[in-house]
This record gives sequence, structure tokens and C-alpha cells, in this order.
Amino acid sequence: MKIVSAKDIKGIDARTVEEEGITSFDLMKRTADAITKEILKYDTGGCFHVFAGPGNNGGDAILTALNIHNTGRRVSLFLFNTAGKLSDDCERARREAVAAEGLDFMEVTKSFDFPRVGDGDIIIDGLFGTGLSKPLSGGFAAMVRFINNSAAQTFSIDMPSGLMCEDNSFNNLQCVVKADRTFTVQVPKLALLFQEFGCYTGEVQTVDIGLSAKAIAECDTQFQTLERDMVAHLMRKRKRHTHKGDYGRALLVAGSYGMSGAATLAARGCLRSGIGLLKLHVPNACVSTVQVTVPEAMVFPDYHERIFTSITCATSDFDTIGMGPGLGQDELTAEGVRQILADAQQPLVIDADALNIITQDKQLLKRIPAESILTPHVREFDRIAGKSKDPYERMMKAIALAEGFNLYVVLKSSFTAVVTPQGQVYINIIGNPGMATGGSGDVLTGVLTALLAQHYPSRDAALLGTYVHSLAGDIAAASKGETAMTALDIAECLPEAWKELA
Repeated sequence: MKIVSAKDIKGIDARTVEEEGITSFDLMKRTADAITKEILKYDTGGCFHVFAGPGNNGGDAILTALNIHNTGRRVSLFLFNTAGKLSDDCERARREAVAAEGLDFMEVTKSFDFPRVGDGDIIIDGLFGTGLSKPLSGGFAAMVRFINNSAAQTFSIDMPSGLMCEDNSFNNLQCVVKADRTFTVQVPKLALLFQEFGCYTGEVQTVDIGLSAKAIAECDTQFQTLERDMVAHLMRKRKRHTHKGDYGRALLVAGSYGMSGAATLAARGCLRSGIGLLKLHVPNACVSTVQVTVPEAMVFPDYHERIFTSITCATSDFDTIGMGPGLGQDELTAEGVRQILADAQQPLVIDADALNIITQDKQLLKRIPAESILTPHVREFDRIAGKSKDPYERMMKAIALAEGFNLYVVLKSSFTAVVTPQGQVYINIIGNPGMATGGSGDVLTGVLTALLAQHYPSRDAALLGTYVHSLAGDIAAASKGETAMTALDIAECLPEAWKELA
């Protein structure tokens, strides 16, 4: 699904109106009908307090309030028209509200007394939507504070009021509605998919109102969600007359004293993702542990007892090398990482401490083989590219890094983004909070390593591996629950994930 920018949304609306021969107000009514249907699923029996702004988002809110009122439920509607200017469709919606019999409606032009909001009530936020381009202030900022301090559930229409669709680096986030649920129209907006804004968006639900599919398809955007249909066809069927050598040779460089688990989890992720032959390079202290926990892997001990220092075989012996989980950042370890980067010609998977070592010498970025896959979480990425003011700026830096060094960046978050060297961004919307557990990223490193070793193109490996890792996480959560699941559960659910995807 494409993620379109705020500036493109008006054009898509206009194209829909033109193609269907309807008015923009008809489309507004359609939006309100769809939003109402979803909101009423969460009715708690209390009063609905609807706060509408002066634009089309406010018109959506007014018509939603009318719909709820017509079902016989209690509704109080407040239209904020402090500048004395409403959008044309919002004005038409206002006239319908004025004519509605028995509707508790107030148009706010100057002073305003906040209503009493009870625990079982619901606030519907329709102050501002995708058209907002500057931080809220004055009375609207006070309104946001009131909403956020109330005990009621808050549902936002399209966007939490005060949040911009993309760039919020100049925003005042203290003046953004904290919604429990956001009903966004037709397509997700980029800011709704940033982990840092989850406290404002709550659960995000995309509501289909039948906007022009052709207009959306023709929209030029570098952002889209990562969907099952996109990755399922990438998965290769194994041929009958093959042997282990046909499915790749990989080397995993992982682990240090006290971090055998990282090596084990990465190896399990790799072995559960179709690898033909896996060699695992670990310090001596980790050998006995990994030989028991991953008997399918060949284990090569480092000469050092506690840390990784160097591999004793040629990098060309392997189709790919995955490195980083649990390595630590000792100077001898850093030298070993530098040596691999100097020797390797094939795409690599670089994670965790291998990334941290690279951040200590940014010149190493130039040594990373083309089309390698980097898997930083947010803090690791900030060490590479510098701290960002907001997640949009970080995303732009990830695009610049991928394009500038011909790399794939898998930026791990609650919605992990796969960034390609061509500047395309695929945001993975499956997965669950139970995956926020130590070792989850190590399993992903193993999955990606296995796919590169099987000669999947780096793009396909990054997309397919990211998706199936989250799918395994969802399967694990279904059986174990989000609270109790571990990274090992994710690895052990990979077979079912691959089977389901196939």
C-alpha cells in the first residue's frame, strides 16, 4: 500500500470526485459514514464529545457527530470557528448540524467553557487533519491539553490534531492530541508509522472510503507498506534434485564471553531459514554452549578465550557473512571486523556491535561491500548518521546512507523500515510488542544471512527476511502471548511462518 504525502491527498480526493461524478461534500459524507461505523464498534454507552475544527477534517467530525446522534446516542458537538472562516464543505456540514433536531451543538467563536467529560465518555478529535502545516497554539493548544488530560477515550479522525503527516522537526509535540485510536482515511500517513509518535496515534486503523485506486497508483511516492503479496512471490521453492551445497554457505561471526545466546539465536534464525551449510565463529568460551544448542552448525573457535579477534578462513569461502550479534567492542574485535570488511567482496549482513565498531571509524562505511544489509535499531543508526530532531529526519538520513553507499538499511523499530539504495522505503506493519525483547534482532540477522547465502538478491532478502521475521513473531505471540514470548520463540516459529507464507 502506498504511503502518500499530505500534498498528494487533496489531488487524490479531487480525482475521486471527478471520476465518480460526485461532489466533495458527497465524499465527506462517505468519509463520515465509514468513520462512524468504526467508532461505534467501541461504544461504551457514555456521551460522545465531538470537537470539530474549521477545515474539512472538522466537516468530517460534524457529519460523524450527526450520524451518531441519529442512532439515538448522546452527542455534544463543538465547532471551533474562532477566525470566522470555515471551508466550504465544513460550512455545509455546519448548516446540517444547526438544522438537526435535538443535537447538542455549540459553535465556538470566542470564549469557551470546557465540557464535563466522564470516564465512560468518548472524545472524537476532528480539529485538524492532513492539511496542518504549523504547530498549534493559543486556544487550540489549550483544547489539546484539555483532551489529553481527560479521562475519556480519544479517537482521532485521519490524524491526531497537531501532528504533521511527515516532518515534525519544527513541531511543538506538547500541542498534539494523544489519541487512543486513530482512524486514518484510505491510506496510512508516514508520521503514523513512526514508533516515536505512537503515544499520539494510539492504535492506527486505516478506513477504506473508496478513493480513486488509479490516482493512488499513479501517485509518485518513495514510501509504501510491506505487504504479504509483495514478498510471498519472492520465496523460492526448493527443487527435488538438490543438495546442501545448493542452498548456500554462510559464516556467522557472533558472541563473546557471556553472550553465547546472541550467537545461538542468530544461528537458529539462519538454520530455520533454508541455509545449506552454516559455520559459526565464536570465542572459545562459547564453543560448548553453541555446539549443544545448535548442533547443525559447524563451530570454529577463535584463538581468544573470551572475544572475537579474527577468522582463520578466507572470506571467499562463503556466499555471505553475518556479523555483529554479541561481539562486544574490544579493540582486537574491532580489528577483526575491519579485516573482514577489507577482504570481503560479497554482500554482508552487519548488525549490533559490528555496526557500533563502524561508528567509531566512519571511513569503514566505504569498505562495506555493495548491497550489504545493515540492521541498526534507532540508537545504533543515530550513532552512524548523527542524532536526528525527529523520525522523519532520521528516515531521510537512512535514505541518504543507503543511496550514498549502495547499501540496504533495515531500520528496526515497531514498524521496521527497509530502505533501498534507490531511495525506496518499505515499512513493515506486521509484528507485535512481544518482539521487543533481547535477541529478536539476532534472529533477524540469522534470517537475512541465510537468504543472502542462498543468493537471493539483497533487496529480496531484506524484504522477505524482515517480513517473515515479524510473521514468526506474530505466530509466537498467538501461542505464547506478547508478555511471555522470547526471541527463541520467534526463531522456533520460523518454520510455521515460512510454511504459511508458502
